[in-house]
Amino acid sequence: MGKELYDTQPAARWVFEKADEVLDRSITKLCFEGPEDVLATTANSQPAIFTVSMATLNVLIEKLKATPVGDEKREFFSNEDIRSVGALAMGLSLGEPSALVAAGALTFEEGLRFVAARGEFMEEASVKNPGKMASIMGLELEKVEELCQGIGGCQVANLNSPGQVVISGHAAMVELAADLAKNQGARRAIMLKVSGAFHSELMVSAKEKLKVVLSKMEIKEPIIDFVSNIDAEVTSDPQKIKTNLANQLDNKTLWEASVRKAVSLGVKDYLEIGPGSVLRSLLKKIDSSLNTVSIHTTEDITSLMTTQ
Repeated sequence: MGKELYDTQPAARWVFEKADEVLDRSITKLCFEGPEDVLATTANSQPAIFTVSMATLNVLIEKLKATPVGDEKREFFSNEDIRSVGALAMGLSLGEPSALVAAGALTFEEGLRFVAARGEFMEEASVKNPGKMASIMGLELEKVEELCQGIGGCQVANLNSPGQVVISGHAAMVELAADLAKNQGARRAIMLKVSGAFHSELMVSAKEKLKVVLSKMEIKEPIIDFVSNIDAEVTSDPQKIKTNLANQLDNKTLWEASVRKAVSLGVKDYLEIGPGSVLRSLLKKIDSSLNTVSIHTTEDITSLMTTQ
């Protein structure tokens, strides 16, 4: 992930090298070489995805400015740069800390330390309380909630887009709920390739540890609108942001509602920053009129700027 940017863009290389320095281990090597099974653990994938996303954003902003970001000692975008690029930031689950950096509420270094701790705590909780997640498609939310309540041991974890509800919890209960959902008319029920039951009560121990980390962090008021995916509201109070970041671990995320909130504020154009294009697909399902571009390579950035 991100190797092409690292090899060709100094603004990306600075982010990777800074990440290695902050974490005192080579997240760069992990991103480029794996092995995949090691990278796939949530303790590693979270800081890796965060680093790649921030490196991508740093390059994008530099290209839009047409001049190097930062200075010799801190080659990273500034608050002034942020205001010139976007009006609103939000992210789904792990994407939320990235969005806070993009909104000027967190420094890159603070965000990386937070994400690394988040991944570590969630990994520990997953080992202690193994679980699974499943995506239920084509079944009403109320019926999915009734299923979870009826069998116990699982709960709604993500409301991603119309007709897609993700559930999370104890492995056997999630598998049972997925089977029952298909029996009740769900179009599909897919077990997700994740290492734990995220956004469920099985993450309570991780949440409590994360609260301690958050209590020592400095989060500033965002300089552009920031939409929290816990309540799908524009959130500017630093303490409220901290509370939401902790609550996100064992509560459901409201991505569809978050997007609709952004749309209500007049936002029609979206950039998905970092590896993958899952959010672009979700936005298309939420509102087909939205213009969403996924950015992960120099070619993506060049193409975006050519079409502007």
